[in-house]
Amino acid sequence: MTLPSPLFDKLRLPLIGSPLFIVSGPELVIAQCKAGIVGSFPALNARPQALLDEWLHRITEELSAHNRDNPDRPAAPFAVNQIVHKSNDRLEADLMTCAKWQVPIVITSLGAREDLNTAVHGWGGITLHDVINDRFARKAIEKGADGLIPVAAGAGGHAGTQSPFALVSEIREWFDGPVVLSGAIGNGRSILAAQACGADLAYMGSAFIATTEANADAAYKQGIVDGRAADIVYSSLFTGVHGNYLRGSIEAAGLDPDNLPEGDYKTMDFGTGNGSKSKAWRDIWGSGQGIGAVTASTSVAEFVDKLEAEYRAAKADLLSKVK
Repeated sequence: MTLPSPLFDKLRLPLIGSPLFIVSGPELVIAQCKAGIVGSFPALNARPQALLDEWLHRITEELSAHNRDNPDRPAAPFAVNQIVHKSNDRLEADLMTCAKWQVPIVITSLGAREDLNTAVHGWGGITLHDVINDRFARKAIEKGADGLIPVAAGAGGHAGTQSPFALVSEIREWFDGPVVLSGAIGNGRSILAAQACGADLAYMGSAFIATTEANADAAYKQGIVDGRAADIVYSSLFTGVHGNYLRGSIEAAGLDPDNLPEGDYKTMDFGTGNGSKSKAWRDIWGSGQGIGAVTASTSVAEFVDKLEAEYRAAKADLLSKVK
């Protein structure tokens, strides 16, 4: 693998639980890491800003305690997502808090900054950057990102439109570092498929919304369980950047999912809490097209057990076909 070692050698599955707006908090992250996959959350979920310090303290302490008590199955590392957009006036303060706790992985979105990558490297962490095409991927690496998260068609939240096969293939023509594929990944077979097409890890978010530890409304969780790919709407209205959302939540807001106006990137904020628009769309629920694989709401531990069984079965099936 091209992944930095020993950071990823504790993983039970080649999987990162992606950061989910509002939904990802300490409970979800800790459960994911204890289950053996990378857990992550957006820094902006901790509000007010001072709460971020408390969250990182709790995550660090609980994972350290788990490792002391379970030396044979240590926790996976965790990650914090930073929105690198001008609307985020918390970025510098949040980065300082991450430095205090030496966050091992920082995921950057909506902008790449060389100084941020340098800062993370300064405390021994690595950075992974969200990209939707090859051009943005090249810019991210030029500015010092360690790895890339190609966000392909069907991913939840902000997502691109390119096929995962095309996007990963173009990136692999010139980049041999860490690649984490995002886009409609909802089961263990899809994790193996991500590796087969050239990624090192898979990036899964929507399926974790339905778990017990997720900070999501009961109706949101049920929407993930009941939903199918046809229930996902792609729109730029809510943040100014195109993303995928549950049709039912759009209808509940009194909007026609099939006739949504375009959003304005220049005037939108991205959940910083400073603008009225992000508050107005709080109950518009992000989701990817992979939710058809989610059939029940379970604990993270149970869900990761299921993913591992599916992953191993898919690998065995594949090996039997190539013999």
